[in-house]
Amino acid sequence: MTGPRAFYARFHHLVHETLKFGAVGGFGVVVNILVFNLCLNQLDLAPVRSSIISTAVAIVVNYVGNRFWAFRHRKSADQRREVLLFLLFSGVGMAIEAGAVAVSNYLLDYTTSKANNVAKYAFGLPLGTLFRFWSYRTWVFTGTHAAEIDREAAKLVEEESTKAS
Repeated sequence: MTGPRAFYARFHHLVHETLKFGAVGGFGVVVNILVFNLCLNQLDLAPVRSSIISTAVAIVVNYVGNRFWAFRHRKSADQRREVLLFLLFSGVGMAIEAGAVAVSNYLLDYTTSKANNVAKYAFGLPLGTLFRFWSYRTWVFTGTHAAEIDREAAKLVEEESTKAS
């Protein structure tokens, strides 16, 4: 099998996972923004503390969405290991986000609410998200491996093309 169908069979699971991960992440970002600005502007908490709190709340939301929707087909044999790794890698992503806010505030002396939001969401969040997507796919939600999914998808496409002929 060659051409577009072979390409789709090879990568459709990655496209679907990426889109679902993005949807879960998008909802998590909304939660993150709301909690961050609540902490920063209503509760008068420090910017880095607000970033850590908002990201922690979003991590819980994201775990539920990723486990039960985006990566539901990747069943884990060891749920405790999965949760611990998710929290570990989410913590690294949190540090990336909080680090961007800290650099903006303490090194560059940009201390306004707008500057904090730009640092967190224009720099920290995209970098943290790339790291989290890679680490979740590679280390956390590994129950069903990509090669196995590739074989199943290729088989289905082959069966479809045989029926169509």
